[in-house]
Amino acid sequence: MRRNHLNWKRFVSCALLVIAPALAGKGGLGVLKAEDGSQLWLRYEKVNTCKVITSEKSATVDIAVRELSDYYQGKTVTLLIDRAQEEPLINDGFFIKNDTIVASNDLGLLYGAYELLRLQQMGNPQLKGKGYLEKGFRSEPFFSLRLLNHWDNLDGSIERGYAGKSIFWAENQAGLSRVNTQRLIEYARANASIGINGTVLNNVNASPKVLTKTYLNEVKRIANILRPYGIRVYLSINFASPMALKATKTADPLDKNVIKWWKKKADEIYKMIPDFGGFLVKANSEGQPGPFDYNRSHADGANMLADALKPHGGIVMWRCFVYGAKHKGEDRVKQAVSEFKPLDGQFRDNVILQTKNGPLDFQPREPYSPIFDQIVQTPNMVELQITQEYLGQSRHLVYLAPMWREFFIYVHPTKLRGIAGVANIGDDANWCGHHFSQANWYAFGRLAWDPFAKSEQIAREWLRQTFTLEKGFVEPLQRVMMESREACVNYMMPLGLHHIFKFDHHYGPEPDGFKAEYPIEWCPVYYHKADAQGVGFDRSSKGSDAVSQYREPLNDIYNDLQTCPEEYLLWFHHVPWNYQMRSGLTLWQEMQEKYNSGVRDVERFCLVWDNMKPYFKNDMQRWNEVKSRMDHQLENAREWRDVCLKYFGSFANQPQK
Repeated sequence: MRRNHLNWKRFVSCALLVIAPALAGKGGLGVLKAEDGSQLWLRYEKVNTCKVITSEKSATVDIAVRELSDYYQGKTVTLLIDRAQEEPLINDGFFIKNDTIVASNDLGLLYGAYELLRLQQMGNPQLKGKGYLEKGFRSEPFFSLRLLNHWDNLDGSIERGYAGKSIFWAENQAGLSRVNTQRLIEYARANASIGINGTVLNNVNASPKVLTKTYLNEVKRIANILRPYGIRVYLSINFASPMALKATKTADPLDKNVIKWWKKKADEIYKMIPDFGGFLVKANSEGQPGPFDYNRSHADGANMLADALKPHGGIVMWRCFVYGAKHKGEDRVKQAVSEFKPLDGQFRDNVILQTKNGPLDFQPREPYSPIFDQIVQTPNMVELQITQEYLGQSRHLVYLAPMWREFFIYVHPTKLRGIAGVANIGDDANWCGHHFSQANWYAFGRLAWDPFAKSEQIAREWLRQTFTLEKGFVEPLQRVMMESREACVNYMMPLGLHHIFKFDHHYGPEPDGFKAEYPIEWCPVYYHKADAQGVGFDRSSKGSDAVSQYREPLNDIYNDLQTCPEEYLLWFHHVPWNYQMRSGLTLWQEMQEKYNSGVRDVERFCLVWDNMKPYFKNDMQRWNEVKSRMDHQLENAREWRDVCLKYFGSFANQPQK
């Protein structure tokens, strides 16, 4: 009876989504204008009606003045820097009242200008009449560090990039050529509009060449372009750079010549780029060099770099994505805590530990990383993945804000110094490969500014700015976006299944994946452990005991099969096929229901998009491109369901429904 009720709700939801455009059409459709998606959410129309009053002079204020003068529909806006407020605005925040923007610095004025334009684009009624919020509106970013991490290589390729070539690097046989300056300006403008204030320009699997004069000159050029928009540049560095560049015979962090080289290199960088942000480091993971190569610790390596940067105000972001180096044979999801907890409190004060949201690797769903429970004396920042490496890449519509908000339920933002997002940006016309993948870039910026913002509100903002204000379009697509991540989990890896993707490219299912030449922790069979008895990785106290790394009472909740949340069930437990789920179904029946539910959801999403076609009478390029991606998503979702149910069914030895 319960299942029939759920199916009825699904039918009603589907019906509402389908008829919404028709209902809206009776009042006249808001037909979109033709474009290729390159304008992102900044689809402003020049009106040149606003006079901007300010006595402030800087390149950043000039941008704010230009944006408002060109696009704001009000008559006047006043920009004012006031550093003597009773409650000073922090982290480049701003205060708006009656078309006056007040900030403590010029970047706050720019952010305030973009806030006015955002509200205007969304048709906010508060902008009409006397002005914007007569009582005033104060806004300050929660995190001081709001960074994009680009995994761009110097040859222009992008690791886990699904939207073309790098916008930063274009190396060829003749050397390094300059990339498109206008594209960099547009990139800076988009980031500033959502409050992002830093960018790591290159892959964490870094080439030592990025620290040579030729490449640092290009970093300087990029920094000069981004600076007026409030964006500082950072670099990923190869820990063995001085040795790889033949400047030293070793990369031992305690060697005096190595220490000297890094200090000299830091001095060189800051002479060229005075506001350089610092280094991001991947060390002793997946074959990257690091301090373990010399029997040194992560703290030894990070502190050596931190000492070189300290005089200039730079930071070291030391990644905690580590496995297979020091704790081989241990459950992979435990290795980060095993390596870093003993070092907590031993790092310099300008070192921040950067950890992925989950303990494995950006899966569609995984519990939060317990390192956020275990590291309490060293600053932490979270690394999220905007590019959809494990969520259908740029071929699936999967809105990630609900996943990130889920993380903040368990890890309170006050525990974090900053937030980083692995970017999904390339030189494709629409920047992100899939038009709806732009929403994840936008959502990351909005959550970096306010991690308590609602996913629904962010989706609505993006849709209204990117497409149309029409409710008949916005409301159905908002529901699609909000349901898309759960649908992805269901048609890929429900109930806590994880990492059963095809090797290397991570697109498509391969639950039987095993290659003897690969480390076992790269193989899907390592994670699901399906056999005739059941399926799932036993991380309870009777298994790998990964549950012990979590704080109370979560460790006990996860440890008990009866209390473990079902969305994490097969993450923490090896469960019998006939185990009764809370729905009354057996595990095998529930798994089938989840996979089929995920496919049905995508079928419904495709139907919704088909019914949006009337809005795109003059914008068929975007409609067709999204249509093509969604049709492919449905094909891939069915493949996931069919492959996984056939494979797991061979162990369950029970009929499929």
